Amino acid sequence: MSRRRIPPEKRLMYDVSITDIAEEGKGVGKADDLVLFVDKAIPGDVVDVELIRKKKNFAEAKVSLLKKASTYRVDPFCHHFGTCGGCKWQHMDYTAQLTYKQKSVDNALARLGKIDTSPMEAILPAPQTQYYRNKLEYTFSNKRWLTYIEDGQAAPELNALGFHVPSRFDKILDIQHCHLQQSPSNDIRNKLRDFALEQRISFYDLRQHEGELRNLIIRTASTGELMVIVVFAYADEATVERTMAFLQNTFPQITSLLYILNQKKNDTIFDQDIHVFAGRDYIFEEMEGLRFKVGAKSFYQTNSVQAYELYKITRDFAAFEGHERVYDLYTGAGTIANFIARHVQEVIGVEYVPSAIEDAKINSALNGVGNTKFYAGDMKDILTAHFVEEHGKPDVIITDPPRAGMHADVVTRLLEIEAPKIVYVSCNAATQARDLALLNEKYEVRRIRPIDMFPHTQHVENVVLLVLKR
Repeated sequence: MSRRRIPPEKRLMYDVSITDIAEEGKGVGKADDLVLFVDKAIPGDVVDVELIRKKKNFAEAKVSLLKKASTYRVDPFCHHFGTCGGCKWQHMDYTAQLTYKQKSVDNALARLGKIDTSPMEAILPAPQTQYYRNKLEYTFSNKRWLTYIEDGQAAPELNALGFHVPSRFDKILDIQHCHLQQSPSNDIRNKLRDFALEQRISFYDLRQHEGELRNLIIRTASTGELMVIVVFAYADEATVERTMAFLQNTFPQITSLLYILNQKKNDTIFDQDIHVFAGRDYIFEEMEGLRFKVGAKSFYQTNSVQAYELYKITRDFAAFEGHERVYDLYTGAGTIANFIARHVQEVIGVEYVPSAIEDAKINSALNGVGNTKFYAGDMKDILTAHFVEEHGKPDVIITDPPRAGMHADVVTRLLEIEAPKIVYVSCNAATQARDLALLNEKYEVRRIRPIDMFPHTQHVENVVLLVLKR
Protein backbone atom coordinates (compact mmCIF):
# COMPACT_ATOMS: atom_id res chain seq x y z
CA MET A 1 0.00 0.00 0.00
CA SER A 2 1.57 3.32 -1.01
CA ARG A 3 2.36 6.09 1.45
CA ARG A 4 -0.11 8.96 1.38
CA ARG A 5 0.69 12.65 1.43
CA ILE A 6 -0.81 14.38 4.45
CA PRO A 7 -2.30 17.83 3.86
CA PRO A 8 -1.00 20.35 6.43
CA GLU A 9 -4.50 20.93 7.86
CA LYS A 10 -4.84 17.18 8.59
CA ARG A 11 -1.50 16.58 10.23
CA LEU A 12 -2.69 17.31 13.75
CA MET A 13 -5.03 15.17 15.84
CA TYR A 14 -6.14 16.15 19.31
CA ASP A 15 -6.81 14.39 22.64
CA VAL A 16 -5.66 10.96 21.51
CA SER A 17 -5.77 8.36 24.30
CA ILE A 18 -2.90 5.89 24.22
CA THR A 19 -4.19 2.43 25.13
CA ASP A 20 -1.36 0.04 24.29
CA ILE A 21 2.28 -0.14 23.30
CA ALA A 22 3.69 -1.74 20.16
CA GLU A 23 7.01 -2.77 18.66
CA GLU A 24 9.84 -0.23 18.85
CA GLY A 25 8.27 1.31 21.94
CA LYS A 26 5.55 3.24 20.12
CA GLY A 27 2.28 3.96 21.87
CA VAL A 28 -0.95 2.84 20.22
CA GLY A 29 -4.06 4.99 19.98
CA LYS A 30 -7.01 5.48 17.67
CA ALA A 31 -8.65 8.52 16.07
CA ASP A 32 -10.86 9.04 13.00
CA ASP A 33 -10.82 5.29 12.28
CA LEU A 34 -7.03 5.35 12.12
CA VAL A 35 -4.80 3.24 14.34
CA LEU A 36 -1.99 5.55 15.42
CA PHE A 37 1.53 4.45 16.32
CA VAL A 38 2.89 7.36 18.35
CA ASP A 39 6.60 7.69 19.04
CA LYS A 40 7.49 8.01 22.76
CA ALA A 41 3.86 7.79 23.92
CA ILE A 42 2.90 5.18 26.52
CA PRO A 43 -0.40 3.65 27.68
CA GLY A 44 -2.38 6.11 29.78
CA ASP A 45 -1.10 9.23 28.02
CA VAL A 46 -3.51 11.67 26.43
CA VAL A 47 -1.74 13.53 23.64
CA ASP A 48 -2.08 15.79 20.67
CA VAL A 49 -0.18 14.23 17.80
CA GLU A 50 1.30 15.20 14.46
CA LEU A 51 0.99 12.62 11.70
CA ILE A 52 4.23 11.73 9.95
CA ARG A 53 3.26 8.89 7.60
CA LYS A 54 -0.21 7.73 6.71
CA LYS A 55 -1.60 4.62 5.04
CA LYS A 56 -5.18 3.46 4.61
CA ASN A 57 -5.94 2.22 8.12
CA PHE A 58 -3.02 3.39 10.23
CA ALA A 59 -0.51 6.17 10.60
CA GLU A 60 2.77 6.93 12.34
CA ALA A 61 2.82 10.03 14.51
CA LYS A 62 4.78 11.96 17.10
CA VAL A 63 3.64 13.76 20.22
CA SER A 64 3.08 17.46 19.67
CA LEU A 65 1.66 18.07 23.15
CA LEU A 66 1.38 15.84 26.21
CA LYS A 67 -2.05 16.73 27.60
CA LYS A 68 -2.13 14.15 30.41
CA ALA A 69 0.79 12.02 31.51
CA SER A 70 0.28 8.32 32.15
CA THR A 71 0.81 7.07 35.69
CA TYR A 72 3.36 4.71 34.10
CA ARG A 73 5.46 7.59 32.80
CA VAL A 74 8.86 8.18 34.42
CA ASP A 75 11.83 10.37 33.59
CA PRO A 76 14.28 8.68 31.20
CA PHE A 77 17.59 7.97 32.92
CA CYS A 78 19.76 8.34 29.81
CA HIS A 79 20.93 11.62 28.31
CA HIS A 80 20.74 10.05 24.83
CA PHE A 81 17.11 8.92 25.11
CA GLY A 82 15.04 9.87 22.08
CA THR A 83 17.94 9.97 19.62
CA CYS A 84 19.68 6.70 20.40
CA GLY A 85 17.86 3.65 19.06
CA GLY A 86 18.28 1.61 22.26
CA CYS A 87 16.31 1.44 25.54
CA LYS A 88 13.13 2.78 23.94
CA TRP A 89 10.93 1.93 26.92
CA GLN A 90 12.98 3.69 29.59
CA HIS A 91 10.33 6.42 29.95
CA MET A 92 7.91 3.73 31.23
CA ASP A 93 7.92 2.33 34.76
CA TYR A 94 9.62 -1.08 34.89
CA THR A 95 6.61 -2.83 36.43
CA ALA A 96 4.51 -1.58 33.52
CA GLN A 97 7.16 -2.79 31.07
CA LEU A 98 6.80 -6.29 32.49
CA THR A 99 3.01 -6.11 32.22
CA TYR A 100 3.13 -5.18 28.55
CA LYS A 101 5.83 -7.72 27.73
CA GLN A 102 3.73 -10.48 29.24
CA LYS A 103 0.73 -9.16 27.35
CA SER A 104 2.66 -9.19 24.06
CA VAL A 105 3.57 -12.86 24.54
CA ASP A 106 -0.02 -13.73 25.49
CA ASN A 107 -1.40 -11.90 22.44
CA ALA A 108 1.04 -13.53 20.04
CA LEU A 109 0.41 -17.07 21.26
CA ALA A 110 -3.36 -16.69 21.52
CA ARG A 111 -3.98 -14.63 18.38
CA LEU A 112 -1.36 -16.03 15.99
CA GLY A 113 -1.00 -19.56 17.31
CA LYS A 114 -4.51 -20.10 18.73
CA ILE A 115 -2.78 -21.40 21.86
CA ASP A 116 -4.53 -21.70 25.20
CA THR A 117 -2.40 -19.38 27.35
CA SER A 118 -4.02 -20.29 30.68
CA PRO A 119 -0.83 -22.19 31.74
CA MET A 120 1.21 -18.99 31.42
CA GLU A 121 3.23 -18.11 34.52
CA ALA A 122 4.29 -14.63 35.58
CA ILE A 123 7.15 -13.07 33.64
CA LEU A 124 10.51 -13.31 35.41
CA PRO A 125 11.82 -9.77 36.03
CA ALA A 126 15.47 -8.82 35.63
CA PRO A 127 17.21 -8.06 38.94
CA GLN A 128 19.36 -5.49 37.14
CA THR A 129 17.62 -3.06 34.82
CA GLN A 130 20.78 -1.11 34.00
CA TYR A 131 24.35 -2.21 33.23
CA TYR A 132 23.15 -5.73 32.46
CA ARG A 133 24.71 -6.37 29.03
CA ASN A 134 28.01 -8.23 28.74
CA LYS A 135 28.66 -7.14 25.15
CA LEU A 136 28.38 -3.86 23.25
CA GLU A 137 29.51 -2.87 19.77
CA TYR A 138 30.31 0.72 18.82
CA THR A 139 31.00 2.32 15.44
CA PHE A 140 33.59 4.97 14.53
CA SER A 141 32.31 7.46 11.97
CA ASN A 142 33.36 10.78 10.46
CA LYS A 143 29.67 11.68 10.14
CA ARG A 144 28.44 12.47 13.63
CA TRP A 145 24.73 13.00 14.20
CA LEU A 146 24.23 16.64 15.19
CA THR A 147 21.03 17.59 17.00
CA TYR A 148 21.48 21.32 16.47
CA ILE A 149 24.12 23.97 15.73
CA GLU A 150 23.83 27.31 17.48
CA ASP A 151 24.44 30.55 15.59
CA GLY A 152 28.04 31.62 15.87
CA GLN A 153 29.08 28.23 17.22
CA ALA A 154 32.49 26.99 16.16
CA ALA A 155 32.56 24.17 13.63
CA PRO A 156 31.47 21.05 15.52
CA GLU A 157 33.56 17.90 15.85
CA LEU A 158 32.23 15.56 13.18
CA ASN A 159 33.99 12.39 14.32
CA ALA A 160 31.97 10.13 16.59
CA LEU A 161 32.17 6.81 18.41
CA GLY A 162 28.81 5.37 19.35
CA PHE A 163 25.62 3.88 17.98
CA HIS A 164 23.81 4.16 14.66
CA VAL A 165 20.92 6.63 14.61
CA PRO A 166 17.71 4.76 13.66
CA SER A 167 17.03 4.80 9.91
CA ARG A 168 20.34 6.58 9.22
CA PHE A 169 22.98 3.94 8.54
CA ASP A 170 25.73 6.52 7.93
CA LYS A 171 25.04 8.68 10.99
CA ILE A 172 26.51 7.83 14.39
CA LEU A 173 25.39 9.29 17.69
CA ASP A 174 28.45 10.10 19.79
CA ILE A 175 27.83 8.33 23.10
CA GLN A 176 29.01 9.95 26.33
CA HIS A 177 27.55 7.48 28.81
CA CYS A 178 25.73 4.24 28.07
CA HIS A 179 23.72 2.64 30.88
CA LEU A 180 23.81 -0.85 29.36
CA GLN A 181 27.27 -2.17 30.25
CA GLN A 182 29.18 -2.05 33.50
CA SER A 183 32.46 -0.25 34.12
CA PRO A 184 34.99 0.22 32.56
CA SER A 185 33.06 0.09 29.27
CA ASN A 186 32.26 3.82 29.15
CA ASP A 187 35.77 4.79 30.17
CA ILE A 188 37.35 2.60 27.48
CA ARG A 189 35.13 4.04 24.76
CA ASN A 190 35.57 7.67 25.77
CA LYS A 191 39.33 7.50 26.27
CA LEU A 192 39.88 5.64 23.01
CA ARG A 193 37.85 8.26 21.14
CA ASP A 194 39.81 11.09 22.78
CA PHE A 195 43.11 9.39 21.98
CA ALA A 196 42.13 8.94 18.32
CA LEU A 197 41.13 12.60 18.04
CA GLU A 198 44.36 13.79 19.68
CA GLN A 199 46.45 11.54 17.44
CA ARG A 200 44.41 12.52 14.35
CA ILE A 201 43.62 8.93 13.51
CA SER A 202 40.84 8.96 10.93
CA PHE A 203 37.36 7.65 11.72
CA TYR A 204 35.63 5.40 9.20
CA ASP A 205 33.50 6.84 6.39
CA LEU A 206 30.49 4.53 6.07
CA ARG A 207 29.64 5.74 2.58
CA GLN A 208 33.08 6.01 1.00
CA HIS A 209 34.54 3.01 2.88
CA GLU A 210 37.73 4.71 3.93
CA GLY A 211 39.36 5.61 7.22
CA GLU A 212 41.44 3.88 9.88
CA LEU A 213 39.24 3.16 12.91
CA ARG A 214 36.03 1.22 12.24
CA ASN A 215 34.49 -0.55 15.27
CA LEU A 216 34.99 -1.18 18.96
CA ILE A 217 33.63 -4.29 20.70
CA ILE A 218 33.71 -4.67 24.50
CA ARG A 219 32.82 -7.87 26.38
CA THR A 220 32.61 -7.94 30.18
CA ALA A 221 32.25 -11.32 31.87
CA SER A 222 30.58 -12.27 35.15
CA THR A 223 34.03 -13.55 36.19
CA GLY A 224 35.41 -10.00 36.01
CA GLU A 225 37.38 -10.71 32.85
CA LEU A 226 37.39 -8.16 30.06
CA MET A 227 37.76 -8.42 26.28
CA VAL A 228 38.34 -5.44 24.00
CA ILE A 229 38.40 -5.75 20.21
CA VAL A 230 39.37 -2.84 17.97
CA VAL A 231 38.40 -3.19 14.31
CA PHE A 232 40.58 -1.22 11.91
CA ALA A 233 39.91 -0.62 8.22
CA TYR A 234 42.72 1.11 6.35
CA ALA A 235 45.22 1.58 9.18
CA ASP A 236 48.98 1.08 8.83
CA GLU A 237 50.99 -1.07 11.19
CA ALA A 238 52.27 1.90 13.21
CA THR A 239 48.73 3.19 13.85
CA VAL A 240 47.55 -0.23 14.97
CA GLU A 241 50.55 -0.56 17.30
CA ARG A 242 50.17 2.83 19.02
CA THR A 243 46.38 2.46 19.38
CA MET A 244 46.58 -0.97 20.93
CA ALA A 245 49.52 0.02 23.13
CA PHE A 246 47.47 2.97 24.41
CA LEU A 247 44.65 0.63 25.46
CA GLN A 248 47.05 -1.85 27.06
CA ASN A 249 48.79 0.86 29.09
CA THR A 250 45.63 2.75 30.05
CA PHE A 251 43.58 -0.33 30.94
CA PRO A 252 45.94 -3.02 32.28
CA GLN A 253 42.90 -4.98 33.56
CA ILE A 254 42.01 -6.02 30.00
CA THR A 255 42.26 -9.80 29.90
CA SER A 256 41.96 -10.17 26.14
CA LEU A 257 43.13 -7.31 23.89
CA LEU A 258 42.46 -8.11 20.24
CA TYR A 259 42.28 -6.39 16.89
CA ILE A 260 40.87 -7.08 13.42
CA LEU A 261 41.68 -5.63 10.01
CA ASN A 262 38.37 -5.42 8.12
CA GLN A 263 38.22 -3.77 4.70
CA LYS A 264 34.95 -5.38 3.63
CA LYS A 265 31.85 -3.28 3.08
CA ASN A 266 30.04 -4.87 6.02
CA ASP A 267 30.92 -5.00 9.71
CA THR A 268 30.63 -8.74 10.31
CA ILE A 269 33.76 -10.25 11.84
CA PHE A 270 32.94 -13.95 11.51
CA ASP A 271 35.02 -14.27 8.33
CA GLN A 272 37.90 -12.15 9.68
CA ASP A 273 41.21 -13.11 11.30
CA ILE A 274 41.54 -12.27 14.99
CA HIS A 275 44.92 -10.85 16.08
CA VAL A 276 46.01 -11.04 19.72
CA PHE A 277 47.81 -7.91 20.89
CA ALA A 278 47.96 -8.82 24.59
CA GLY A 279 46.57 -11.51 26.87
CA ARG A 280 44.66 -14.48 25.50
CA ASP A 281 42.12 -14.76 22.70
CA TYR A 282 39.21 -15.58 25.02
CA ILE A 283 37.64 -14.82 28.36
CA PHE A 284 35.68 -17.07 30.70
CA GLU A 285 32.05 -16.94 31.78
CA GLU A 286 30.82 -19.03 34.69
CA MET A 287 27.45 -20.56 35.47
CA GLU A 288 26.63 -23.01 38.25
CA GLY A 289 30.25 -24.16 38.52
CA LEU A 290 30.66 -24.51 34.75
CA ARG A 291 33.19 -22.43 32.82
CA PHE A 292 32.48 -21.32 29.27
CA LYS A 293 35.19 -20.11 26.92
CA VAL A 294 34.08 -16.98 25.05
CA GLY A 295 36.10 -15.78 22.07
CA ALA A 296 35.72 -12.78 19.79
CA LYS A 297 33.31 -14.67 17.51
CA SER A 298 31.55 -16.74 20.19
CA PHE A 299 27.84 -16.46 20.85
CA TYR A 300 26.92 -16.05 24.50
CA GLN A 301 23.68 -14.65 25.87
CA THR A 302 24.29 -10.92 26.37
CA ASN A 303 22.64 -10.83 29.80
CA SER A 304 24.66 -13.28 31.92
CA VAL A 305 22.43 -13.11 35.01
CA GLN A 306 19.19 -13.71 33.14
CA ALA A 307 20.78 -16.34 30.89
CA TYR A 308 21.31 -18.43 33.99
CA GLU A 309 17.64 -18.00 34.95
CA LEU A 310 16.56 -18.86 31.39
CA TYR A 311 18.56 -22.09 31.45
CA LYS A 312 17.19 -23.02 34.88
CA ILE A 313 13.62 -22.54 33.62
CA THR A 314 14.42 -24.69 30.58
CA ARG A 315 15.81 -27.43 32.83
CA ASP A 316 12.85 -27.16 35.20
CA PHE A 317 10.34 -27.47 32.34
CA ALA A 318 12.11 -30.59 31.04
CA ALA A 319 11.94 -32.19 34.54
CA PHE A 320 14.85 -34.55 33.89
CA GLU A 321 15.06 -37.81 35.80
CA GLY A 322 18.58 -38.77 34.68
CA HIS A 323 17.94 -41.35 31.96
CA GLU A 324 17.04 -38.98 29.13
CA ARG A 325 18.58 -38.61 25.70
CA VAL A 326 18.24 -34.93 24.75
CA TYR A 327 18.49 -33.24 21.35
CA ASP A 328 19.60 -29.62 21.77
CA LEU A 329 18.69 -27.89 18.50
CA TYR A 330 20.33 -24.57 17.59
CA THR A 331 22.84 -25.33 20.35
CA GLY A 332 25.18 -22.43 19.57
CA ALA A 333 28.30 -22.81 21.72
CA GLY A 334 26.64 -25.64 23.62
CA THR A 335 25.80 -23.57 26.67
CA ILE A 336 22.45 -25.21 27.36
CA ALA A 337 23.79 -28.64 26.35
CA ASN A 338 26.64 -28.47 28.84
CA PHE A 339 24.40 -26.89 31.48
CA ILE A 340 21.99 -29.84 31.47
CA ALA A 341 24.49 -32.63 30.69
CA ARG A 342 25.04 -33.65 34.32
CA HIS A 343 21.28 -34.20 34.72
CA VAL A 344 20.75 -36.55 31.75
CA GLN A 345 22.24 -39.58 30.05
CA GLU A 346 23.27 -37.87 26.80
CA VAL A 347 22.95 -34.56 24.94
CA ILE A 348 23.23 -34.27 21.16
CA GLY A 349 23.64 -30.69 19.95
CA VAL A 350 23.09 -29.43 16.41
CA GLU A 351 24.05 -25.99 15.13
CA TYR A 352 24.44 -24.31 11.73
CA VAL A 353 27.70 -22.44 12.51
CA PRO A 354 30.78 -24.73 12.51
CA SER A 355 32.86 -22.41 14.71
CA ALA A 356 30.11 -22.47 17.35
CA ILE A 357 30.20 -26.26 17.36
CA GLU A 358 33.96 -26.14 17.94
CA ASP A 359 33.28 -23.83 20.91
CA ALA A 360 30.68 -26.31 22.19
CA LYS A 361 33.18 -29.17 22.06
CA ILE A 362 35.81 -27.06 23.82
CA ASN A 363 33.33 -26.13 26.55
CA SER A 364 32.50 -29.79 27.14
CA ALA A 365 36.20 -30.68 27.40
CA LEU A 366 36.86 -27.69 29.64
CA ASN A 367 34.22 -28.86 32.11
CA GLY A 368 34.96 -32.57 31.91
CA VAL A 369 31.59 -33.25 30.30
CA GLY A 370 31.77 -36.57 28.47
CA ASN A 371 28.16 -37.20 27.49
CA THR A 372 27.73 -34.59 24.75
CA LYS A 373 28.01 -34.87 20.97
CA PHE A 374 27.87 -31.93 18.59
CA TYR A 375 27.14 -31.70 14.86
CA ALA A 376 27.37 -28.72 12.48
CA GLY A 377 25.04 -28.17 9.53
CA ASP A 378 21.66 -26.90 8.41
CA MET A 379 19.06 -28.18 10.87
CA LYS A 380 16.60 -29.34 8.19
CA ASP A 381 19.36 -31.32 6.46
CA ILE A 382 20.88 -32.91 9.57
CA LEU A 383 17.73 -33.83 11.48
CA THR A 384 16.76 -36.74 9.24
CA ALA A 385 15.24 -40.13 9.97
CA HIS A 386 18.70 -41.64 9.49
CA PHE A 387 20.16 -39.23 12.10
CA VAL A 388 17.51 -40.28 14.64
CA GLU A 389 18.05 -43.94 13.84
CA GLU A 390 21.81 -43.54 14.30
CA HIS A 391 21.68 -41.55 17.54
CA GLY A 392 18.49 -42.86 19.08
CA LYS A 393 15.09 -41.28 19.59
CA PRO A 394 15.20 -38.34 22.01
CA ASP A 395 13.20 -38.27 25.22
CA VAL A 396 13.36 -34.47 25.23
CA ILE A 397 14.02 -31.96 22.48
CA ILE A 398 15.19 -28.47 23.43
CA THR A 399 14.96 -25.98 20.59
CA ASP A 400 16.21 -22.39 20.74
CA PRO A 401 16.01 -21.07 17.16
CA PRO A 402 16.87 -17.56 15.90
CA ARG A 403 14.19 -14.85 15.63
CA ALA A 404 12.88 -16.31 12.38
CA GLY A 405 11.84 -19.46 14.24
CA MET A 406 12.15 -22.99 12.90
CA HIS A 407 12.08 -23.93 9.22
CA ALA A 408 8.84 -25.71 8.30
CA ASP A 409 10.84 -28.84 7.42
CA VAL A 410 12.29 -28.88 10.96
CA VAL A 411 8.80 -28.66 12.47
CA THR A 412 7.73 -31.54 10.25
CA ARG A 413 10.69 -33.59 11.48
CA LEU A 414 9.75 -32.89 15.11
CA LEU A 415 6.25 -34.14 14.42
CA GLU A 416 7.69 -37.30 12.87
CA ILE A 417 10.16 -37.91 15.72
CA GLU A 418 7.45 -37.65 18.40
CA ALA A 419 9.71 -36.95 21.37
CA PRO A 420 7.65 -37.11 24.59
CA LYS A 421 8.62 -33.53 25.48
CA ILE A 422 9.73 -30.41 23.61
CA VAL A 423 11.00 -27.32 25.42
CA TYR A 424 10.84 -24.38 23.01
CA VAL A 425 12.93 -21.32 23.91
CA SER A 426 12.24 -18.25 21.78
CA CYS A 427 13.22 -14.61 21.47
CA ASN A 428 10.27 -13.91 19.16
CA ALA A 429 6.81 -14.87 20.38
CA ALA A 430 5.27 -14.31 16.94
CA THR A 431 7.39 -16.92 15.14
CA GLN A 432 7.15 -19.18 18.18
CA ALA A 433 3.35 -18.95 17.94
CA ARG A 434 3.48 -19.90 14.27
CA ASP A 435 5.57 -23.00 15.07
CA LEU A 436 3.40 -23.95 18.04
CA ALA A 437 0.31 -23.85 15.82
CA LEU A 438 1.95 -26.45 13.58
CA LEU A 439 3.13 -28.58 16.50
CA ASN A 440 -0.40 -28.52 17.92
CA GLU A 441 -1.18 -31.44 15.60
CA LYS A 442 0.56 -33.77 18.07
CA TYR A 443 1.53 -31.65 21.09
CA GLU A 444 -0.24 -29.72 23.80
CA VAL A 445 1.19 -26.74 25.65
CA ARG A 446 1.62 -27.44 29.36
CA ARG A 447 3.73 -24.54 30.65
CA ILE A 448 4.62 -21.04 29.46
CA ARG A 449 7.01 -18.60 31.10
CA PRO A 450 8.29 -15.30 29.69
CA ILE A 451 11.58 -13.91 30.98
CA ASP A 452 12.83 -10.35 30.70
CA MET A 453 16.36 -10.46 29.30
CA PHE A 454 16.47 -6.86 28.05
CA PRO A 455 14.87 -4.22 30.31
CA HIS A 456 13.75 -0.97 28.67
CA THR A 457 13.27 -2.68 25.30
CA GLN A 458 10.31 -4.49 23.74
CA HIS A 459 12.27 -7.75 23.53
CA VAL A 460 11.22 -10.70 25.66
CA GLU A 461 12.26 -14.37 25.80
CA ASN A 462 9.65 -17.06 26.24
CA VAL A 463 9.91 -20.72 27.26
CA VAL A 464 7.14 -23.22 26.40
CA LEU A 465 6.82 -26.85 27.44
CA LEU A 466 5.03 -29.12 24.95
CA VAL A 467 3.98 -32.66 25.80
CA LEU A 468 3.08 -35.31 23.25
CA LYS A 469 -0.64 -35.99 23.12
CA ARG A 470 -1.71 -39.51 24.07
